[in-house]
Amino acid sequence: MKFGPVPVAEAEGAILAHSVRHGDVTLKKGVTITAEDVARLAGAGVAHLVVARLEPGDVGEDAAAAAIAAALAGPGVRVEAPFTGRANLFAEAAGVFTCDAARVHALNALDPAVTVATLPPLRAVVAGEMIATVKIIPFAMSAGLATAARQAAGEGALAVAPFRAKRVAVISTVLPGLKPSVIDKTLAVLAARLAPAGATIISEQRVAHDEAALATALSDGAGTADLVIVFGASAITDPLDVIPAGLVAAGGRVDHLGMPVDPGNLLMLGHHGAVPVLGAPGCARSPRENGFDWVLQRLLADVPVTPRDIQAMGVGGLLMEIVSRPQPRAGDDVEPTALPAAPPAVAVVVLAAGRSTRMGAENKLTAPVGGKALVRHTVEQALASEVGPVLVVTGHQEPAVRAALAGLPVRFVANPDYAAGLSSSLKAGIAALPAETGGVLILLGDMPRVPAALIRRLAAVFAEQPGTGAVVPVSLAGRGNPVLIGAKLFPAVMALTGDAGARRLIDAAGADLIEVAVDEPSVHEDIDTPEALAALRQANT
Repeated sequence: MKFGPVPVAEAEGAILAHSVRHGDVTLKKGVTITAEDVARLAGAGVAHLVVARLEPGDVGEDAAAAAIAAALAGPGVRVEAPFTGRANLFAEAAGVFTCDAARVHALNALDPAVTVATLPPLRAVVAGEMIATVKIIPFAMSAGLATAARQAAGEGALAVAPFRAKRVAVISTVLPGLKPSVIDKTLAVLAARLAPAGATIISEQRVAHDEAALATALSDGAGTADLVIVFGASAITDPLDVIPAGLVAAGGRVDHLGMPVDPGNLLMLGHHGAVPVLGAPGCARSPRENGFDWVLQRLLADVPVTPRDIQAMGVGGLLMEIVSRPQPRAGDDVEPTALPAAPPAVAVVVLAAGRSTRMGAENKLTAPVGGKALVRHTVEQALASEVGPVLVVTGHQEPAVRAALAGLPVRFVANPDYAAGLSSSLKAGIAALPAETGGVLILLGDMPRVPAALIRRLAAVFAEQPGTGAVVPVSLAGRGNPVLIGAKLFPAVMALTGDAGARRLIDAAGADLIEVAVDEPSVHEDIDTPEALAALRQANT
């Protein structure tokens, strides 16, 4: 590849290395310069451009990124179409991310032109979450380097082990002074931990903190469960303590006791036959992340956990600490002070009331794209996200919009004041929400390429941060849509007037705003002009 400045007259067919804005002429970095571009630039007085020109045998940045990403992608991973030399990899389902770190290191050491970044290995992920990105630095690379990179990637170095529906048996040992309410709260915390994996508690026993009583309970519980979890009335402090001794007495084995993760040190891993048995540390009574989560998540995804795996958790295993620790943490053999709040209910409101004035005579929302109305593409993605109920605010040409969405399980909300501006549709949607709604994701009807996975991701972030004012996707191009607004901002929405949308609230949200980094061009793609509609139709042919 040749790179450097050339006279404008010689730039046709080359790749523009840096964006150009000169007078009325604007060209973005990475475009291939046409004869028309050359004429426009010359007319605007531009004399030279910095360009890249591929030579015979060169592989373009997108093709190289796509090939490497495809090689890295293993089970449970999908690769999105490359753009600007980047190919992103996403989890197809909730599970545990696994990574052959040696392969990634080999790729990053091969040549500065090739970069691969991943999430930390063995991290729990949700469906649609980005797990890795491949970025090619120059506009092209030699065929030899592209082949070497593809070989270094190997096959399937990155994968997601999906969570499998697990039947979990829970045994709690009891001593005088341990309140039943502590056990009740512990079970609620555990149920919340299991929910993202689709696992359920199928049985619950409370027995004396005694080796023989525990052995009997373990034999009973392991018969129908895929996993047994034991919460002791007292922490495990020795291999001969009640919980490990009870497991051995039941005919099981202790694989490992203790872990170099704090909180979580006093964990036991064992088996009763083929069924894993977890002796939970005291901190597992708390919803805060601890070492128990790391082992539990792997077991729920059928990712093997060996003593060596647990011993390797020490680097990065200091999860929570304060300068001085004179008192035990909440959850370490003391009653938890609070239960985790239930995830706030989230609804999706699709704004489909606008007059589509920039489109001319055609209503963009009902315009056919790929065999169905544009707005139907948008609403189908909202439904596919399974985030919550979907409400569609209608106004302009309401009968046509309703007809375009015929058969879809949505609730229509009529906005007779749609001509007053965007705020009227926002307020109509908010006013129609169920009383228990904790947040609403505002999706513009003319953004049909926003994927369901992104909607799910925004909702998941909102659920993890109670009290959040708003969640907004952010890319290199800035903040985009859709925006998720928390209930605490609903009064501010109802005070909006005219064409003011959620952006004003987002700018004022301050510390109550969470920005979610995304590499998703669709968050900036609304179909507002005939040219944009034509491009969308072309992409869907």
